[in-house]
Amino acid sequence: MPEPITPYPVRAGRIGPDDARHGAVFWWLVLLAVLVFAMVVVGGATRLTGSGLSITEWRPVTGAIPPLSALDWASEFEKYRASPQYALLNQGMSLAEFKFIYWWEWGHRQLGRFIGLVYVAGLLLFFARRWVGLRLGLLLFGLGLLLGTQGVVGWIMVASGLQPGMVAVAPVKLSLHLGLACLFFMGLVYLAVRLRGADDITARGLGTPLFLLVLVFVQIVLGGFVAGSRAGFTLNTWPLLDGVLIPPAAKLFVAVPWIENFVDNPTLVQFNHRMLAYGLCLLALWHAVAAGAEQSGAPRARRAAGLAGLIWAQAALGIVTLLLVVPLWAGLLHQALAMLVLAKSVRHVAQSN
Repeated sequence: MPEPITPYPVRAGRIGPDDARHGAVFWWLVLLAVLVFAMVVVGGATRLTGSGLSITEWRPVTGAIPPLSALDWASEFEKYRASPQYALLNQGMSLAEFKFIYWWEWGHRQLGRFIGLVYVAGLLLFFARRWVGLRLGLLLFGLGLLLGTQGVVGWIMVASGLQPGMVAVAPVKLSLHLGLACLFFMGLVYLAVRLRGADDITARGLGTPLFLLVLVFVQIVLGGFVAGSRAGFTLNTWPLLDGVLIPPAAKLFVAVPWIENFVDNPTLVQFNHRMLAYGLCLLALWHAVAAGAEQSGAPRARRAAGLAGLIWAQAALGIVTLLLVVPLWAGLLHQALAMLVLAKSVRHVAQSN
């Protein structure tokens, strides 16, 4: 019989002594958060290299095995050549070029499978050893359902790009896929912070940090629409957008029905992304100044200042990425920094209540 594990001392911010019986739970959450961060960045590379539709089938188990022979590669290439993307965009692609995009998508899917395995294995271990209590267990089970949903939505997204006339995935499904990944990431970071605890956790001022977090999440989803509509490859000027600060309604709402403009019209999609970025920068700066003026609020002020700095750096990087017409390095760095801003925002919320 293994010796019983002594619970950690209870400190402010912990979910509870019965829910934090072993440091392995915390480091497991951290590992998963790092893996999801890498998954989002690799997903960005898959999109920017045009690799997302190179694998035309969804085989959750057997799909983990890549082509192992020339015959296997010929079979996979033939399936891709039957896709609309090949016919409309990549006609004449060589096998070597196909292998390049195939490996990006295969790696993206393998990382997703690995995250699933790490999550399920850890959850089963912690439940079996009773290292998590009921409350934390339910939260982790809910996150597991979210992870499973994310995988299904990923295939629905890919399937949307395999429809006749499509050369890329549907922007709405891309943004949904990205949004679910961010929600899962947020849950991991929040639980890790609360399990770890911190001496500077306060019980005041949740409103503005929570509002900032919501806006950061919405901004990332809007970034998904920018990516899905390829709006970053058009209107590559700043601070003016197509020669003006605010484009006329005739350019913002050209599609019918009007609601489709929020998804497919590059002008409106990019305008929305810019405007929310400006609002986020101003709100983060105001919050940092207000937190610095609070009595006995040094830790909170440092967090607010750090978050504001990251948000302003992300905005500056977004401008550079736009002006350079989204080179791969800038696009990936912009996406990676967005996830760091999200993590920082979640930590700020977790330590403000």
